[in-house]
Amino acid sequence: MKCAKQYLRKPVIQIKLMLMKTDFVEIFQTIRAVLQPYATLGFSNRVNSETVYELWSDKNVVIEGRKRTEVFFASVVIQKNHVGFYYMPVYAEPEMKAVFDPKLLKLLKGKSCFHIKKLDDELLSMIESALAEGYKLYKQKDWVA
Repeated sequence: MKCAKQYLRKPVIQIKLMLMKTDFVEIFQTIRAVLQPYATLGFSNRVNSETVYELWSDKNVVIEGRKRTEVFFASVVIQKNHVGFYYMPVYAEPEMKAVFDPKLLKLLKGKSCFHIKKLDDELLSMIESALAEGYKLYKQKDWVA
């Protein structure tokens, strides 16, 4: 005979929680961690502080007929009301927007700056994908070693 306590047990439901980050320092550090591996793929981190992280290619290139000794790739910056994710590939090739998820595009303010106030796993995955596509573009154009 089953005891009454068995009938009173609540079923165990496992839910995968997507943690939403709203703290700007935490958002900055998370995006910086995603950017850092690119420093070993031909980019140099010009600025690496508590509030700014920048990646540049130091390769000599010609872009639209102009010689350049460097090409900006991406950065993350803590601003007053958001964390700015600056992403030059979308400026260099506006057609890249076509492959972005609308949720990410909604955060694009201007030509290359995404204003991030909240970060979850889904948005972080979109940023990782964008960086991978941008890296491919820079390799195709021979803008990075």
